Parts: sequence; C-alpha cells; structure tokens
Amino acid sequence: MSDKVLTPEQIAEARKEFDFFDEDGSGTIGLREFIELLTVLSPKTKASHVEEGFGLIDKNHDGSIDFDEFLEWWRQSWWEY
Repeated sequence: MSDKVLTPEQIAEARKEFDFFDEDGSGTIGLREFIELLTVLSPKTKASHVEEGFGLIDKNHDGSIDFDEFLEWWRQSWWEY
C-alpha cells in the first residue's frame, strides 16, 4: 500500500474522473466503463491487464468499482496500467 496522501485538490480531480467515467450515474464503475477509462487514461494498456486490474481494484468483488476503491487505486498506481 502506498503512503501517498492526496490533497483535497487531488481527491476532487479523482472524483471528477470517476464521475466522468461513471456514465450511467450509478455511483460505480463497471467493467465496460473501466475499459473506457483505461483507454483514455492509459491507451497503451494491454487487454490482458484490464480484467485483471479491474479484479484487483474491486476489493469487495461485487463486480463494480466504487469511489473508495477507485480513490485507493488512483492514490496508489493508476499509471501502472
């Protein structure tokens, strides 16, 4: 786990990104939305990493990424994808 602490501005930026990719307004990001997110934020992402990454971020394994899960990923390592 990263010890990086996000500033309020960075959290607001993460929220903006999350809300943009939460296309259906459900408050979560599903796999399809996550694929779109990675296509925009990290176009060189390998297809094999998408589902694996989704599974790692979806800590409670409910099939979607909520904002807390997203924020933890954003804080730690979204650029690795």
